[in-house]
Amino acid sequence: MIPARYAHILFAFLVSGIMSSLVSGMTTLRTLGLAEGVLGAWASAWLSAWALAFPLVLVVVPPVRRLVQALTERPA
Repeated sequence: MIPARYAHILFAFLVSGIMSSLVSGMTTLRTLGLAEGVLGAWASAWLSAWALAFPLVLVVVPPVRRLVQALTERPA
């Protein structure tokens, strides 16, 4: 089991992996269609996107959480 102190890193890893796979998959399919080699092209695009997305999520999530807290009501 992963210690709780690493939860933010695991969160960033999973969210960035899922989102980058979906976005890169959609753009690869739109660009190439169901052509031969589309899975290899998608995998390459996904790894590149994930390499950028993971550190960005680590940086962007804390200020976004603060912004959401500032814009929403707290329960009574």
